Amino acid sequence: MAGKSTRRGWLPALPVVAVLGLLTSGCAQPAAGGEPVAGGAPTDRPPVGFVDPAGPVTSPSAPVRPRPAPISYPAEGSNRWQTAAAESPARRGEGEIMRYRVAVERDIRGIETSAFAAEVTGFLTDPQGWTGGGTLTLRRVGPGQAADFTIYLATPGTRDDLCGDVPDGYTSCRNGAKVVLNVARWVKGVPRYGAPLAIYREYMVNHEVGHRLGHGHERCPGRGEPAPVMQQQTLGLHGCTANAKPYLDGEPHRGRSGTYDDPIPPRERGRAG
Repeated sequence: MAGKSTRRGWLPALPVVAVLGLLTSGCAQPAAGGEPVAGGAPTDRPPVGFVDPAGPVTSPSAPVRPRPAPISYPAEGSNRWQTAAAESPARRGEGEIMRYRVAVERDIRGIETSAFAAEVTGFLTDPQGWTGGGTLTLRRVGPGQAADFTIYLATPGTRDDLCGDVPDGYTSCRNGAKVVLNVARWVKGVPRYGAPLAIYREYMVNHEVGHRLGHGHERCPGRGEPAPVMQQQTLGLHGCTANAKPYLDGEPHRGRSGTYDDPIPPRERGRAG
């Protein structure tokens, strides 16, 4: 009998020991204000085995951007053209209005006519572009519409045909109402220009259109200064820094009148690329 009484007295103590063990095992109890006690686990952790019915949370993946089509062109194209549509709405401005077309030779692959025309128009209407003085408006027109000049993106050989000067297959030119941009320069730029290709492209457009607007060649005004846009930057900067803008700080940026006698680099003369 005594043995049975002793066993009954020991058994009820088990729950108390278990509770004490839980209290000392690190399980968090809310402190005043509802915050967990230091060293405790977060109170909002889902129980073991819980499955969210909405499924796992995943971060959205970045959109896959298609690679641009490679640009290719022959040394001499067919002299057939794709003309861009007119800009819409028609640009309004003050002063004289000059209308221009934009055409891309059909043999050039990887350059969309509409995208090229939009880039050219952006250069020509930039606040520091040729319209920056407020006395000129340049408006792009479409096929069959009257224009004061046409901007051509041409293969090197067609460039020589349109320019009617000494064939070089390298530079761009202006010949009467033809503003001719050599696709080889548009794609590859020139060595040691010292600025991104986008800047050189803007220079190409503004330099040749500048000739159509009646501006002649200019020289570097001083070492370290921005080159005037009418300097032949394709053939060298002559101490100036690359610059594609006709206006700087709201004023026309000019250099000394005249040209340089630099020949086209021999390794470049006659090359298509």
